[in-house]
Amino acid sequence: MPRQVIVNADDFGLSACENAVILGAFQAGIISSATAMANMPAFEAACVLARHPLLEGRIGLHFNLTYGRPLSRSILSRTTFCDSAGVFDLNLPRHRLWLNRRDRNAVLEELEAQWQRCLDNGVRPSHLDSHQHVHNIWPIGEIVARFAARQDVPVRLARNLGQNLSLPKRVFKELLNRRLRSLAGITADYVCTPVDLRDTDMPTDGVLEIVAHPTQLGADFGDTYLPPDASLTYVLEHRLPGVPRICYGDVSGFVQAGTAALE
Repeated sequence: MPRQVIVNADDFGLSACENAVILGAFQAGIISSATAMANMPAFEAACVLARHPLLEGRIGLHFNLTYGRPLSRSILSRTTFCDSAGVFDLNLPRHRLWLNRRDRNAVLEELEAQWQRCLDNGVRPSHLDSHQHVHNIWPIGEIVARFAARQDVPVRLARNLGQNLSLPKRVFKELLNRRLRSLAGITADYVCTPVDLRDTDMPTDGVLEIVAHPTQLGADFGDTYLPPDASLTYVLEHRLPGVPRICYGDVSGFVQAGTAALE
């Protein structure tokens, strides 16, 4: 069993429905963390909910380059990221290893704008990840990880558990994760989905993050990764009995305490 688990709900702020489900999942103790989309219609409402004692200090930024309209100006003219109507339309292969200077600057400007909108709404993000895992694209990941280091917050690794990871994908993700760790400094040790948790042997130590997209399942909660009638609650309790659920702020504190002990 992993030592600790973070159950993070992505897409906070996407809609009023997403906000309600995520708040309910916090209240039920299903999730321990969430990440908010700063350019989505229900973001400001999500920031109000983030002041709830159960959510305070547990909300990160779900950096978005693929959905809706950007918050910054430079990226609007970059055809790599936006269409002629000024809407995100990512045109970048997942295996791309390099971006030109203007594209890199535009990504950083948009990341800063999304971060600042969180601050302007009273939420300092506890960590960073990204919508549709765009920071798993190497040059975007480097920008996100460097920014996370400047803000002294953790960053999500690329998914590194699961049965459907081919050898080339595993090699790439391992190299990317080494790079993210070296730049950001603070991460979990493992990342998986609820399906991976259900079907894959779990690590015997370390901190595991489960990337969740909770759904309402009657009085219970499911997940978009799971079959429509499958209970996320059951999968978590069956596969990780007794494993403490934490947030990324706890990981940061653990890392800092460990570093201090070595000095």
